[in-house]
Amino acid sequence: MAQTSIVMAGFGGQGVMSIGKILAKAAIHEGKEVTWLPSYGPEMRGGTANCTVVIADDPIGSPLVKFPDAALVMNKQSLDKFEEELRPSGLIAVNTALIDRAVKRGDLCALYVDANALAERGGAARSANLALLGAFMARCDVLPICAVEAAIEETFAGKSTSVLETSLAIFRAGVEAAATG
Repeated sequence: MAQTSIVMAGFGGQGVMSIGKILAKAAIHEGKEVTWLPSYGPEMRGGTANCTVVIADDPIGSPLVKFPDAALVMNKQSLDKFEEELRPSGLIAVNTALIDRAVKRGDLCALYVDANALAERGGAARSANLALLGAFMARCDVLPICAVEAAIEETFAGKSTSVLETSLAIFRAGVEAAATG
């Protein structure tokens, strides 16, 4: 891996910044060079939010990415925006619970996951972000899945055991959904 850039996008409150931080933390623990760059819409709540994580073996020249390698999109507005920006043969993970259309570009690898349903079945409807991250990690070889699990454990270390266990279970449900789907 020379360098991989990943955009996570959705509405404010969907946890895209959180999964970006988890991914960045996992990369740091793996000894990678990392940048995490957040971007917020002008609205206080419910507006657009995205972050870009760049993971590399060598120092990263800039956190700004014009054409990312991959995207995790939680809503239709994010799909509409970032589908056009991805590099050819990029991977795009789509939350089908809030996106009612297929990826239009034939040169992208699309992964469709009902992240909301996986989170609801796991007992934490607000954790759809972790389900989509899990599905993405099952299809992307940028980091080992166990590194992301360790970063989730670190992120939720101050929470109750049930919150940590639920978060890991939802992440793993996403991994499983991508592996079988």
